[in-house]
Amino acid sequence: MTNDHLPKAEYAKNMRLIGYSDQGGRPDGVQIMVNKGHAFIGHMFSQGFSVIDVRDPRNPKPVAYVPSPPNTWTLHLQAHDDLLLVVNAKDLYRDAVLMDERKYYVGSMSDKLGLQAEQSYSAGFRVYDIKNPAAPREIGFMPVEGVGVHRIWYVGGRWAYMSAMLDGFSDFIFLIVDMADPTQPKIAGKYWLPGMNIAAGEKPDWDDKALRYSCHHGLVSGDTAYVTWRDGGVTLLDIQDKTAPKLIAHRNWCPPYGGGTHNALPLVDRDLLVVLDEAVLTDCADGIKHIWLFDIREPSNPISISTMPTPSEIDYVKKGGHFGPHNLHENRPGGFVSSELIFATYNNAGVRAFDIRDPYRPVEVGAFVPAAPTRILDHRPGIPPILHANDVYVDANGILYLTDMNAGLSIIEMTG
Repeated sequence: MTNDHLPKAEYAKNMRLIGYSDQGGRPDGVQIMVNKGHAFIGHMFSQGFSVIDVRDPRNPKPVAYVPSPPNTWTLHLQAHDDLLLVVNAKDLYRDAVLMDERKYYVGSMSDKLGLQAEQSYSAGFRVYDIKNPAAPREIGFMPVEGVGVHRIWYVGGRWAYMSAMLDGFSDFIFLIVDMADPTQPKIAGKYWLPGMNIAAGEKPDWDDKALRYSCHHGLVSGDTAYVTWRDGGVTLLDIQDKTAPKLIAHRNWCPPYGGGTHNALPLVDRDLLVVLDEAVLTDCADGIKHIWLFDIREPSNPISISTMPTPSEIDYVKKGGHFGPHNLHENRPGGFVSSELIFATYNNAGVRAFDIRDPYRPVEVGAFVPAAPTRILDHRPGIPPILHANDVYVDANGILYLTDMNAGLSIIEMTG
């Protein structure tokens, strides 16, 4: 595909499109990993994951699609060296009640699942050998009793970190998993916010009909896990003992802010933590969300010191769909790693790059808003044909790989 035939961007600043793929006719992308010259992409609606050969980023080629078991989500995945970890969970967007995003995001998940007729699905995560990245080969599976696993953090070695909704809990909690034998992963430790273990008789001290306290996932640096909890904010956990995570600090700003805390990126060389709140409701019904910068010099007392500037070159609220942050590039080993340049997806405002050399005054230095999707795979009623940029991975050469809910894979380079 030549540049003349690439989709025309809605907006660009210091970025340009160099490659595009409809992912083999499955343009619904969620998390993306680039490893061994191949992009591994979890799907939102196509129930499986795809592999795209991106050794030439200007000419991406779909090379594999691995379907999930029936009624099973494979939204998120992690690739490192020769291993690929892929989540399995109940496809919650196949349930009539949860097709309403307000029902999905507002209040605890366990209350809503009680309304649903049970379906057959796979819950846990699968491990694939990707020595040959174009032909993933399943070698292990860790089942869980419950809804399943949502998101994983794995950068090699013995330990993986994930969120999972297990039977007996109100929503997703934080798990530490022993990967010593990748063919037989085992849960080593668990952490949840007090009030979530309903099987043990715990009672929430929050309004669980209006707020959703649910672990999204955690990133790990050294012996500290930085774990996000949607409407429950962020926790710093001491995980030196993998079987018994201990709370260092918990911060929550919902209310008065709108919650949806999605991921927390530690920049330990600068004693900073980037925390992103996800925009989850159409037309900003959950308010304008922010990307926060915290000072973590004293880990027991994280202090918010600034927010990233909100895109404003057009009225993105009026544009429709979701406007606001979704996900951060997470500085994975082998990819682009920086404590000064931060990348984030922004739903209908595409992807943004922020310079945080002055942590008290972050500056937007790049932006790219791809073309709107030409077809909508989202089967939920009333979904507008609007861009919903999902995830971004930046490789070691600074090339951005951007997925979208319906609009395929955009491959972008910085020009400024």
